[in-house]
Amino acid sequence: MRLPGPVHVANEGLAFLIEMAAFAALAWWGFTAGDAVAVNVLLGIGAPAAAIVLWGLFAAPKARFDAGLPVVLLVKALVFAAAALAVLGVGSPVLAAVFGAVAFVNTVLATLDRDARFRTARDGG
Repeated sequence: MRLPGPVHVANEGLAFLIEMAAFAALAWWGFTAGDAVAVNVLLGIGAPAAAIVLWGLFAAPKARFDAGLPVVLLVKALVFAAAALAVLGVGSPVLAAVFGAVAFVNTVLATLDRDARFRTARDGG
């Protein structure tokens, strides 16, 4: 399923915003998760940093490793699920559900669109 040009651009922009929101959600959770300041700082910096490294290695458009679509989708699922759980953990179940649903739909649409664009380019059309 190939998205029309403006919808493709909007979906790609939304994907970037969702990624940034996921990292922010992990930081939000981390900075509020523990009872000690040191734990909060460690989690607040460490959780998004780990997600960013994982994303950069496998899921980013210019990822360090080309591990294939299943690995990319697994990394995206892990990061987005962790972010949704982080938002749930700070006491916002509705926001967590909305984030999870938007991330899921966006990822499905982006995957189908990229596959269709790849097939069109490969087939010369």
